[in-house]
Amino acid sequence: MNRFTNLQIIRAIIAFFMVALVVSGATAFPVESELKLLCSIFHIDEITVDGMPAISRFVYDMKEAIVETNQNHPQIAYGFDWLAFAHLVIAGIFVGPFIDPVRNKFVIYWGMFACVAILPLAFICGPIRDIPFYWTLIDCSFGVFGIIPLLICLKYIKRLEQEQKEVRVSAEE
Repeated sequence: MNRFTNLQIIRAIIAFFMVALVVSGATAFPVESELKLLCSIFHIDEITVDGMPAISRFVYDMKEAIVETNQNHPQIAYGFDWLAFAHLVIAGIFVGPFIDPVRNKFVIYWGMFACVAILPLAFICGPIRDIPFYWTLIDCSFGVFGIIPLLICLKYIKRLEQEQKEVRVSAEE
């Protein structure tokens, strides 16, 4: 006998997915502090960066650009606030399938679509914005890894849906 019901498994996966969205969104608010911390941890500065891997140069250049932009044009950082807000709102959409997974499974399909849609966005906009290819792959990983729990969740929703049909048929007999 299974230790957890399909509904419990579905809710655990959705809760995990929602928390991941909230955490990834919340990291958009303090992006300048995060980049400064990252550079500090890895000892990336204007002197050491030239002898480091290309990703170090990218991180350093991003930190410098964010610092300069925040000093001279702080209103641009408002875009990061909206990015964070979007993650929080998207997480909120998953309350529906958390409460009633079968009735709201379209949200899971929508989430899967969003995960797949990350790929063309990253591969089209990355080069336009001079994003290094390896960073584009990192961005794509959010979609690739994000779709996995949703696929698993959908499998359990289909099982739960079948269980509910069987219960209805039994009740009608």
